[in-house]
Amino acid sequence: MSVVNLLRAAAALPDAWSSRPLGEVGTACVKVLRMDELPVEEEAHGTAEVLLVLDGRLQLSVEDTEVTVGQGEMYLVAAGVRHAVRPGSRGTLVIVEAAEGPEGD
Repeated sequence: MSVVNLLRAAAALPDAWSSRPLGEVGTACVKVLRMDELPVEEEAHGTAEVLLVLDGRLQLSVEDTEVTVGQGEMYLVAAGVRHAVRPGSRGTLVIVEAAEGPEGD
């Protein structure tokens, strides 16, 4: 695999919040996406995921607690934890998540 410019890859995506897989490490998938100011509905996953903010900020509600993840920071969402994106999130986000089994969502 060659060097990937994450900011350029996110900027090239057709829509905000549509992720692009960049590669796999073991069973984990590394994705990049562009955030906009709009919220994203609550979700929970069967496996943990890492949310890494390259630039901007990610505004989360994690099981009814407000969390802000700033540029250069990461947040680990544990498996099964409800989380949603609050209005005001913007910038570039890298997500590392393991593939869920056939019974995952």
